[in-house]
Amino acid sequence: MKVGVIKGNGIGPEITEATLSVLESTGLNFEWVPIAIGDEGMEQYHHPLPQESVKKIKEIGLAIKAPLLVDKFKGRLLCVHEDGSEHIYPSLNNAIRRELQLYICPRPIRGIPNISGNYENLDVVIMREITEDVYSGIEHEIGDIAAECTKLTTRAAAVRAARFSFEFARKNGRKKVSCIHKANAISITDGLFLKCFREVAAKYPDIESDDYMVDATAFYLAKSPEKLDVLVASNQYGDILSDLAAGLVGSLGLAPGANIGSDVAVFEASHGAAPDIAGKGIANPVALILSGALLLRHIGALKEAAWVEQSTMEVLSERRVLTPDLGGNSSTMDLARAIVERVQKKRKEA
Repeated sequence: MKVGVIKGNGIGPEITEATLSVLESTGLNFEWVPIAIGDEGMEQYHHPLPQESVKKIKEIGLAIKAPLLVDKFKGRLLCVHEDGSEHIYPSLNNAIRRELQLYICPRPIRGIPNISGNYENLDVVIMREITEDVYSGIEHEIGDIAAECTKLTTRAAAVRAARFSFEFARKNGRKKVSCIHKANAISITDGLFLKCFREVAAKYPDIESDDYMVDATAFYLAKSPEKLDVLVASNQYGDILSDLAAGLVGSLGLAPGANIGSDVAVFEASHGAAPDIAGKGIANPVALILSGALLLRHIGALKEAAWVEQSTMEVLSERRVLTPDLGGNSSTMDLARAIVERVQKKRKEA
């Protein structure tokens, strides 16, 4: 099975090596295909997002993506297509998602015994719509006295995000889907997002539905996370809430994620490239490893995905092999090897 691999920058290559070793321990036959994006794209094609790399990912349909040093490529990014058409994007990550037509980012965040303290029972999935909102890059300066940004919400994107969330809940035994918004203050754009959610919810009577203001959601995550299950949110709200939830369970290094489109899926950790610890071998690989488990679930390898998820949780809960961000002194590959050993054991027992 071919899977594209974007090694990324900073700690990216280290956590990628760890993740691939864990996925290989499941016994599935992978062919890892290097994808040049970021620094590698600049070196090989003189562009951080070469069309050659975009085309390769589209052909494969699957990719694992380590974090990129987006500050190196911030500002307007111009992509020129083979037909001569051009698109300008506000960032490299935004360009990747838009060029691959990825539209939603599921971020499952779960507490871990002996790691997450008061949030061991936190278990939410944040569905972040990733094509619109204030991250669309529609902004401009008004002379030197002000700047203005457009918050874009379309019916098509809102309905698609809501439908994906309800389908996910149904397939994964989740009981409730909540719409996160601020329609009391942003009545037209967030109002449309909420209206579309309610229209879709009516078609899923077997799944409970409700809605929360985004500020109230932050409160409930901190004080009463048991109220929350699957949360569907626009781009900015989903981005902020998923980082908050990751912090509550212990570390951004524990938060996996995916970017899903109709024909392509890219699996990535929700944290950054952490250049301050790059090359030290101490980065937490768990978020990318669990993103790899999401890839396995995406392709229907449910048994293997469960091995990876259970092994990771067991190793972390035992607290014998932990990276520094979790209070330990083990290396990236120490943690990966401990998970590999547990996966191999489960594979033999199966």
